[in-house]
Amino acid sequence: MASLFDLSGKVAVITGASKGIGRAIALRMAEHGARVVVSSRKQDGCDAVVAEIIARGGTAITKTCNIGRKEELQALADAALAAWGRIDILVCNAAVNPHFGPGLTVPDDAYDRIMASNVRSNFWLCNMVLPGMAAQGGGAVVIISSIAGLRGSTQLGIYALSKAADMQLARNLAVEWGPRNIRANCIAPGLVRTDFARALWEDPANLKRRTRDTPLLRIGEPDEIAGAAVFLASRAGSFMTGQTMVIDGGVTVGAPLPGAGE
Repeated sequence: MASLFDLSGKVAVITGASKGIGRAIALRMAEHGARVVVSSRKQDGCDAVVAEIIARGGTAITKTCNIGRKEELQALADAALAAWGRIDILVCNAAVNPHFGPGLTVPDDAYDRIMASNVRSNFWLCNMVLPGMAAQGGGAVVIISSIAGLRGSTQLGIYALSKAADMQLARNLAVEWGPRNIRANCIAPGLVRTDFARALWEDPANLKRRTRDTPLLRIGEPDEIAGAAVFLASRAGSFMTGQTMVIDGGVTVGAPLPGAGE
């Protein structure tokens, strides 16, 4: 019996795939049979992930892309089609956060960059990919959001705003494209040990506070997000669309009792 998580024959395009969560998703989707287009801004980072996938027996190619540039997003979609003639899975993972602090201090250029990179680029890329996906019979979109999009923040307010917008983008896509057999969902990770979030987990005081307030008493690892992406892209997730899957060790449902884990 074929596995519910089998991605054989599928083509997956993954942005921000050279490190962290994106890299983990690329490796795991390739492990489950997908042909993967590994994309980020830097060629050497992409090449390293492609080499790792091939060494494990998978199939992958590199296509660099700055998600803030529309022409490079189009080139990314075109490269996948030129290589394999189709795109079945689109993972919008790349994001930026150039400002850490209260909303009052956010420069206009930082606001514009956050919203353009974290929301508009996903909107653009989906509009480029989904018509072809519909023409071939369907597919899946996975947007990597954040629990920041579910909570107010004194330090990550505009980033949180962009991540809440990504959740709404997934809902809109689910409604617009569902009749064409395209599913769109978000994953909202909590604090995960990635370079992107390094400032949060390398700060001893913040790490202590976060692990104390998380029922599992630890932060996440990239591979713990990758499994959810495989689920959402595969037959296992074929009746799930328009949703945001929270993977945060339980932090958004409440802190453990004092003394827990001691």
